[in-house]
Amino acid sequence: YFWQKWELAHFDLEALKRLDVKQALSDRAAYDLNPPLDENSRYIREEMSEAGYRHLLAIASFDGLVEASRLSRILGGAANEVQCTLVRVLLEEYGSGKLTRKHSTFFAKMLAELGLNTEPEGYFDIVPWEVLASINHNFLLTECKRYFLRYNGGLAYFEVVGPAIYKNYLAAAQRLGLSEAAMGYWELHIREDERHGRWMIDDVALPLVDMYPHDAWQIVLGYDQEKFMGDRAGAAVVRSIRQAELR
Repeated sequence: YFWQKWELAHFDLEALKRLDVKQALSDRAAYDLNPPLDENSRYIREEMSEAGYRHLLAIASFDGLVEASRLSRILGGAANEVQCTLVRVLLEEYGSGKLTRKHSTFFAKMLAELGLNTEPEGYFDIVPWEVLASINHNFLLTECKRYFLRYNGGLAYFEVVGPAIYKNYLAAAQRLGLSEAAMGYWELHIREDERHGRWMIDDVALPLVDMYPHDAWQIVLGYDQEKFMGDRAGAAVVRSIRQAELR
C-alpha cells in the first residue's frame, strides 16, 4: 500500500534497529503514562464547550462503538503467556462477556444521554482523515501475522497513554456539569486502561523482546507509529471541535 510506505517514511528504521528495545519501551511507557499537558489538552480541559464535547463524542463514536474489534483478529495461533494476556485485555474490553459491561455499551450510553446517534458510523462524514488513517492502519496490521510485533507495540502505547487522554475528557465533562451517564465511559476506561497498560508492557511487549530478539525493534516501531498517528489524529479532532464551535 502506497500510503503505508508514506507513513513509514516518517521513521528512521535503521536507528530503531540499533536500540536497546527493552530500555526504549520502558522509557517511552514511563513518559507516556503521565505526559505534560499540551495546548490541545488544556483546551479540552479548560475551554471546550458542551457543543464541542458533543462533537468530540460524535467523532469518537466511530471507534468507541466497535471497540476491540481489531484486537480480536490477532488472537489465533499457539497458546502462550503473551496470547493469554491479550485475551484478558480483550475480555475486559468486552465486559467479561456481559453486554451491559462492554465498553462500547458505556459509549453508547454517553451518546444517548446527550441525544446523539448511537448507530455505528453514524457520524462517519465528520471523522477527520487522520483518525481514519490511524484506524485503518491498525486493521491492516492485524491482517498479517508478520505485523504481530508492530501491532502489539502500537497497542501497548494505546493502553499506556489512554488514561491521560481520558482524564482530559473527564475533566471537561465535569467542568461542564454533565451527568454521570454522559461521562461514565471515561471513568471506566481510566481504571481499566491503567491496568491494561501495565499488562501490555510487562506481560506482552517485554516478553516479546525475549521471544523475538532479532525482530523486537518492530515493537518500538509499532509503539512510535501509534503515538505519531495518534497525536496527529488528536490534533485534527481538536481543530474539528474548534471549527464546530464557531458554527
